[in-house]
Amino acid sequence: MLAYQCTAIRAVDGVLILTLKRLFPAICACVLAAPLIAQTPLRVAAATDLAPVLPPILEQFQQATGIPAEATYQASAMLTTEIENGAPFDLFLSADLSYPKRLIDDGLADAAGSADSTTPIIYARGTLVLWAHKDSHLPSPSLDLLRSPALKRLAIANPERAPYGRAAVAALQNLQLYDALKPRLVTAENVAQAAQFVDSANADAGLISLTSALTPRLSADGAYFLIPRNLYPPIEQGAVIISNTRQRAAVHKLLDFLLSPAVQAQLAKSGLTPVK
Repeated sequence: MLAYQCTAIRAVDGVLILTLKRLFPAICACVLAAPLIAQTPLRVAAATDLAPVLPPILEQFQQATGIPAEATYQASAMLTTEIENGAPFDLFLSADLSYPKRLIDDGLADAAGSADSTTPIIYARGTLVLWAHKDSHLPSPSLDLLRSPALKRLAIANPERAPYGRAAVAALQNLQLYDALKPRLVTAENVAQAAQFVDSANADAGLISLTSALTPRLSADGAYFLIPRNLYPPIEQGAVIISNTRQRAAVHKLLDFLLSPAVQAQLAKSGLTPVK
C-alpha cells in the first residue's frame, strides 16, 4: 500500500490529494458510528424494593463485565402485566415467586440454567418492618404501636399488586389487628410509595421493606421495628429470564453476579436476606 502511494505521489500528486480528501470523511464517519454498535444494555424489570439496592450493583456489573444494564422499578404485578403485554425486558427480578412463576407457566419466561427451569431462581428474601418518624407523637415502632389508638393512618403497599402489601395484611391478620386497622390503612401502589407516604407525613407509620427503611433519608428521619417473620409468609424474591431476550448469555452473567458471595453480602447490608 505504501509503494502504491509513493508511486501515485510522483505521478499525479493532485489526484492523490483529492483521493485522501474523499477518504477522510468516510473514515471519520466509521469512527463516529462505532458507539452505535456497542452492546445494547440489558433491560431489567425490578421490584420496587430493589430501587435503593440495585443501581450500584448494576454499575459494578458493568465495570466487571463491560455489559451495561438498566432497570425499571415498579410493583411486581405491574411489571408482570407489562411483560405479558410484550414489554421488551430481558430479566425480571420480582419481589415474590408467584408472578415470575405465572410467566413461566404462560411460556413467557424461564429459569434455564437452574436445577429446575420451571421454578424462579430465588436471589434474596425480603424483610417487613414497621417504620415511623423519630419526631412523631407516636410511641416508638413496635407491635404496641400497631395497637395504639393514636395510630390514625398506617401505610401499606397494595396487597393485590405488591408482595410487601400481602405480607403486611398477613401480619396484621395474625396479630388479630386487621379488622380494627383496615379503616385506617393508606394503600400505596407499591412498597416504595408506601415509604414515601409515611416519610411525607401522609401516614403516621408504615409497614414497608427493610431496604426502604435503610435508605439514608429514612434512616435519618425515622426508626424501624422488624416484624417477626412468623407473622407473614416468606418474601422469597424470584428471578426469571424473559423468553424472547436476545441477550441470554449476558442475562446469565448478571444472574451469576447477583448470586456471587460478594453481591449477596452487599444485599444483606441493604436489607435483603441472602440466599447464599
